[in-house]
Amino acid sequence: MPGRMLPTLPRSDVASHNSSKSCYVTIGTKVYDVTSFLPDHPGGGDLIIEYGGKDVTQILKDELSHSHSEAAYEILDDSLVGFVATEPVMKTVIESSHPDEIIPLPPSANGEAELRHNGVDSDLKQRPVYAATGMSSAEDLSKETDISTDYKIHKFLDLNRPLFPQIWYGGFSKDFYLEQVHRPRHYRGGDSAPLFGNFLEPLTKTAWWVIPIVWLPPVAYGTYHGFKGLSATSEAVAYWFLGVFFWTLFEYILHRCLFHADKYLPDNRVGITAHFLLHGIHHYLPMDRYRLVMPPTLFIVLAMPFYKLAHLVFAYNEFAAIEVFSGGIFGYICYDLTHYFLHHRNLPSYYRELKKYHLQHHFADYENGFGVSSRFWDWIFGTQLEYVKSVKAA
Repeated sequence: MPGRMLPTLPRSDVASHNSSKSCYVTIGTKVYDVTSFLPDHPGGGDLIIEYGGKDVTQILKDELSHSHSEAAYEILDDSLVGFVATEPVMKTVIESSHPDEIIPLPPSANGEAELRHNGVDSDLKQRPVYAATGMSSAEDLSKETDISTDYKIHKFLDLNRPLFPQIWYGGFSKDFYLEQVHRPRHYRGGDSAPLFGNFLEPLTKTAWWVIPIVWLPPVAYGTYHGFKGLSATSEAVAYWFLGVFFWTLFEYILHRCLFHADKYLPDNRVGITAHFLLHGIHHYLPMDRYRLVMPPTLFIVLAMPFYKLAHLVFAYNEFAAIEVFSGGIFGYICYDLTHYFLHHRNLPSYYRELKKYHLQHHFADYENGFGVSSRFWDWIFGTQLEYVKSVKAA
């Protein structure tokens, strides 16, 4: 299933949000929840409440009333909660032979053309917005986050301060944490947003080239050692590629069942902090170049149980176990490098499709698309992403 889009709200529902407890405003067909901004509005919250549930297009442009900067519109963009069908839009829907091309909003290209033909000149040409992430496309992942505005609106994490103590002492509920951590931000205040802000900070950052430098020598040694102990080269090659194949399954299971075990996450700071350190920080800051590949220390912790498992499953031949494990580690190296390149490199045609697929996992639907180096297991287990291009969009 594709990621859920922002809803098209009934006009009566929008109009009812006109108090300090819940205040919506509209600009054309876009609906914004500005409740959290009421105390911070320079002209006072009452001025906004006066226009609660109404269209504010003209008042925002009214120089005599108050000149609004680009920052005001940026705040609104962060507060988008849905769309509303105006009277001209609904008139077109009623008269249309294909109303499903128009609503739910935003309309398809055909629906937009029909609206234009009927003289509806609202700002309708917009991409679908995914409710879980607040984003429309891969390009949105690289748009710089206004740190002060983001913190003021969402009351989650201040990217200028170390993130770990904010998560640990923040008192966030599980539901609020998951809602926020899956709404990507982009930090441009340095190499990476601070995590610990002390001597531990370097341990949280890993350049992509560290992975082959650290892990290829052990893989080469293990492969050679396994080859020496097995009677036939073909047997050794078969065990090695079996390890690579096992890695692809492990990659899928790890990503889906550990990194995205959101439903089973304990509603306490230990569970939330562990989730954030393991994978949440990657969804929160998906374009961070130094937190895309796994730090060697963390990988050792995750790999040791599987070293023991390989020797348990292939107990009849130690060299077979070593060969399988070496192939699996090589699969991991390919995975981590692929993951980095999908985020930060121009790639050949096959990998361009894989890049689109993986980035869609970030901006559209984090509950599907768990394969990174391959979509095979997504296909097997029914968690394939539906491409954005198949979604109704202008």
